[in-house]
Amino acid sequence: MSCIVHIETATDVCSVALSEDGKVLMSKEHREGPNHNVVLAPFVDEAVSFADSHAIPIDAVAVSCGPGSYTGLRIGVSTAKGLCYGRDLKLVSVSTLELLCVPLLLYRDDLPDEALFCPMIDARRMEVYSAIYDRALGVRKPVSADIVEENTYAEYLDEAPVVFFGNGAAKCREVIQHPNAHFLDGIVPLAKHMLPLAERAVARQQWEDVAYFEPFYLKEFVATQPRKLFN
Repeated sequence: MSCIVHIETATDVCSVALSEDGKVLMSKEHREGPNHNVVLAPFVDEAVSFADSHAIPIDAVAVSCGPGSYTGLRIGVSTAKGLCYGRDLKLVSVSTLELLCVPLLLYRDDLPDEALFCPMIDARRMEVYSAIYDRALGVRKPVSADIVEENTYAEYLDEAPVVFFGNGAAKCREVIQHPNAHFLDGIVPLAKHMLPLAERAVARQQWEDVAYFEPFYLKEFVATQPRKLFN
């Protein structure tokens, strides 16, 4: 087992956790909108100080790698890299869409055994970043950017119940009317839920190259000209 600092910044929620030997030792969350550049560094400092004050050597940093907010991902990955460089730590990455599934797998025993999981991250308008997993996190539909229409996920909905969740799911509720479609509210990616995925990566020694690792943006960032207020 390892001591891991977990960093999650892929959506409007910013969170950091510290774990050791399969247990979360501390967790910090900010849910009041995207303010990652202000709150993330103090959260990380608190996690590191907790480990230092309890004489717990940190072994690795885990970062949620996307898809998600371009700016949020860059802040999270840059912070994770800085911590790895400063303390000579290993880096592992966790898929944000897989991470969204963790609280359902751990804490929801009211879902059908055959249900498929479709985490969704908002990508503006009627587009979402999504994937479809089974209960073992086996990939049924790879990660993609989907423009959601009535029949977008029909082949999976015809096969089994599909649970839709994440910050992109609410806008799809009125569009996807299939009787096998189920929607869950309030599911957000959190650092404290990264533990099983991060420990799996550490056990498999799936280290990222700290110098060259980049988040999984899925789509390139497109800068736009600011609107003129006055002509």
